Amino acid sequence: MTGSDLRVCAVLFSLSVILSSVAMAENVKIEGFVVGNNGKQMTVKFGSGAELTFVLTADTEVSTMDGVPKDDRSSMYVTLLIPGLKVQVEGTYNEQRQAIATKVKFKKDDLEQAQAAQAATQETKIQAEANKEHLAQHNEELQAQNEALQKQQAQLAEQQAKIAANKAAIAAAVARFGQLDDYYIFDELTLYFGNGKVDVDPKYEPQLLALAEKAKRIEGYVIEVRGYASSAGNVSTNQKLSEQRAQNVTNILIQKGNVPLTRMLAPGALGESQPVGNEKSEEGQAENRRVVVRVLQNKAIAGT
Repeated sequence: MTGSDLRVCAVLFSLSVILSSVAMAENVKIEGFVVGNNGKQMTVKFGSGAELTFVLTADTEVSTMDGVPKDDRSSMYVTLLIPGLKVQVEGTYNEQRQAIATKVKFKKDDLEQAQAAQAATQETKIQAEANKEHLAQHNEELQAQNEALQKQQAQLAEQQAKIAANKAAIAAAVARFGQLDDYYIFDELTLYFGNGKVDVDPKYEPQLLALAEKAKRIEGYVIEVRGYASSAGNVSTNQKLSEQRAQNVTNILIQKGNVPLTRMLAPGALGESQPVGNEKSEEGQAENRRVVVRVLQNKAIAGT
């Protein structure tokens, strides 16, 4: 290799190092909707349908855009980055050209909408699986009926009528499950908390367990838990209080009421929002320190 060739190689190597350094320092900022999150990586759809996968790390700051201070941003919020949530994501590319998420922001209202959509999707999946099992069972029954019909020709008309009725019922169920877009409030319970308190008063436990048992008799039910706080204190503390209150109530329903996780919507922490009492009085503030538990039934499942 000549000296000229060596000089050319040296220049090309320097350029590659420079380009690599530029790529390593490249930033990315997008706004879109979460389409996947396994706890380590999150995929966001943006623009006209493009998708970008971000690596989530312990240093990723996840927060709301609704007044939560920087000090309260928590990596625990990563669990709230569910499919359908509108987010703003900032990050950088590493040497492997992976996008590393540094900041993820979302609005509380967008989170509530995504949670409701996720619950409806989960319910649809559950019902679809139930339909699949029912159809398989029904096919087995049909085969047994056909074998019996070969031996009992006199019962042919009756068996055919049963088969037709079963098919009609399945078709009606599938049609309803395809319209899971609204819920009835089937039952509701409100629990109140002392100022700064998050533990559930033991007097409410029998009522919670009774509500759980009542819900189990409702076809296709889901349970929604929303926590609230009064305006006493600062916004950050009240947000945490509402979250802990909702979570403690949810724990009782799951652990003592034996409510399946698939029947529980993610608990909502609404802080000082949606007050029902006058915040200028102690009585009004006491009314706002609450958790509202609702048993919901989808209108499509109810057949209306």
